[in-house]
This record gives sequence, C-alpha cells and structure tokens, in this order.
Amino acid sequence: MNIREVMQHENVDFSGIETSYFLLGLLSAFDNRFQAVADKLIGEISWKQFFAIICINLCKESPTIKELAGIMGSSHQNVKQILLKLEKKGFVNISIDRNDKRKQRVELTEKCIDFCNANDEKSDKAVNAMFDGITEEQLRITIQTIMQLEDNLQKQ
Repeated sequence: MNIREVMQHENVDFSGIETSYFLLGLLSAFDNRFQAVADKLIGEISWKQFFAIICINLCKESPTIKELAGIMGSSHQNVKQILLKLEKKGFVNISIDRNDKRKQRVELTEKCIDFCNANDEKSDKAVNAMFDGITEEQLRITIQTIMQLEDNLQKQ
C-alpha cells in the first residue's frame, strides 16, 4: 500500500492531525518504503550499507568510524555493525589510525569501487525515475526545510 492508498483507506482518518505531525509520519513512512525498494534494487548489499559507502565517498580522506557516524546521522555502534558486514563482504577495510591507535579508519576496497561503477547506471535511472516531475525549486525548498528541521533537532 502506498501513501496515497493509505490516505484514502476507509479505516484511516488524517483529518485531526497537525501538518507538522503529518509530515513527520510521511517522512518516516517514506523512509521505510524507500529502504525496501532500494534494498531490492541494490541486491548484494542493503540500502544502509550502500548509504555508508556513499558517505565514505564524500570524505576527502578515509574517515574514522566516529566521523562516519556523524555524517550518517547514526550511532557509532550502528555504523560499526554496518561496517563489519561490509568488511565481511569485502567492500571496506577497517584499520587502526596510524597517528592515534584509539581510532579506526574506514576505506573502500577495489571490490566496492567496481560494484559502485557497475551499478552507477541502474542507480541513476532509479533516482531519475523517483524524482520525475519534481522541479529544482521544489527540491531546493525540500532541502532547506529538512536542513532547518535538522538544525532545530540539534538544539534539543
């Protein structure tokens, strides 16, 4: 059932819900649905694992697990579990930092880079289809709104 079907379902009543609560619910439901679709699309690894790879790619140098957790917006423990699964599959190497033995750094392997290159076209096609009919202005407003929500969340 997609969100439009949920909204029209006879057993669901959204009339009394505040817009801000509705948006939070919508974002949560979208995240669940997106993760399920992305997991199927990617196949060999989960969306969360792929997201970790994307975030590692954003870094100028191999990030520490703590840095990666901050980028991903997740706990150190959750990110470590994701990375251990990726390491087991041969997608990342986790090593001790040369300058600070308390830190662990993460780097992508050749297998991971090859996997990403092999799936670039499929990924681009899926993202383009998902954003079909959405203007640049709508995207900018959505990004600004989510960034403001994030700022407000950090103040709590």
